[in-house]
Amino acid sequence: MVQQKSLGLAAVTAGLLFLASAAAQPPRREPTPNDTLKSPEVLPDNRVTFRIYAPKASEISVSGDWIAQGRGTGGKLEKDDKGVWSITAGPLVPDFYSYVFTVDGVRTIDPKNPMIKQGLTSLDNMFEVPGEEAAFEDLKPVPHGEVRTVWYESNALDTTRSMHIYTPPGYESSNTKYPVLYLLHGSGDDDAGWSTIGRAGFIMDNLLAAKKAKPMIVVMPNGSMPRSARTAPVAAAQDLFTQELVKNIIPYVEKNFHVAAGRESRAIAGLSMGGGQTLRIAPRSLDRFAYIGVWSAGVNPQATADFETQNVQFFANPEETNKMVKLFWIGVGAKDTLVNASANNLKQVLNTHGIKNDFHETEGGHTWINWRHYLNDYAQLLFR
Repeated sequence: MVQQKSLGLAAVTAGLLFLASAAAQPPRREPTPNDTLKSPEVLPDNRVTFRIYAPKASEISVSGDWIAQGRGTGGKLEKDDKGVWSITAGPLVPDFYSYVFTVDGVRTIDPKNPMIKQGLTSLDNMFEVPGEEAAFEDLKPVPHGEVRTVWYESNALDTTRSMHIYTPPGYESSNTKYPVLYLLHGSGDDDAGWSTIGRAGFIMDNLLAAKKAKPMIVVMPNGSMPRSARTAPVAAAQDLFTQELVKNIIPYVEKNFHVAAGRESRAIAGLSMGGGQTLRIAPRSLDRFAYIGVWSAGVNPQATADFETQNVQFFANPEETNKMVKLFWIGVGAKDTLVNASANNLKQVLNTHGIKNDFHETEGGHTWINWRHYLNDYAQLLFR
């Protein structure tokens, strides 16, 4: 009798525990179209479909750098009866692209795409349309260098800063002293820009594997000022970065990496804001740099006299300057309404003073699409 009561009590207890456990479980989630949604989807004909599940949204649009490049359109997505919004763009030229959604006026990334390009105050998504035109920036089965994040103390800015540094394949086991390209990003980005959306590591790997470029170290510093200095006037911010580059970045690199010191082993190039920084630094630092690249940047026509005054020595003896500057490479998009006039004015100023330059007006606008191509072309001409 006692045994039966014990068994009955055990059964009741087990039942109560089961009920308690069941009550503690969260309610079962109903499947949604988002579970199997794919975005972006690159179609066989190089059109690209973007999708986002947002059943309560009123309006969604997509924008991307292929639009500024003149390669296609974006705009408003259409909603189906399941709450999935979609749009198909293209076909797009094979390349690496960035994009972002705007949902009811709020800028947001694509939650189905883990490929992210980080900026100072925003995020973009990235995707690739594969093809021969994009081969120069693809991840290929070739020897790969290393892109590392390096932290250093900036006395010029009184803070700890980071930079990304590419070292070529075989660097660790070599005693070779390599030349250095100092590669600057644009406004809104930081030192990660060139190694993510800029594809700098893969571009260099492919050039070296094809023996189209000399092995080199590529230093990608953070050209954006710390938050405390971001309100400084443009010229003041450029001067701060100049001090940091000269007093902190170059000495750190030449102390800690296998570097061939000397002006003929140093190149500098920058896009947009970085192009402005390059123009602030290089013409008055020919004792440090023999190669200059200015991309999607230039000299505003109204600032021509000031530019000439700041760089009197650079313009004073064109014959000597042309001996010292091995390459002055300028690139700008034909549809770059921000700086095309300034870039062309820079070319005109240099020509007027007899300074040799290599000017390239390419397709499209103010985009990473152009800047990756500029790096690919420029790097092949360095340290020859």
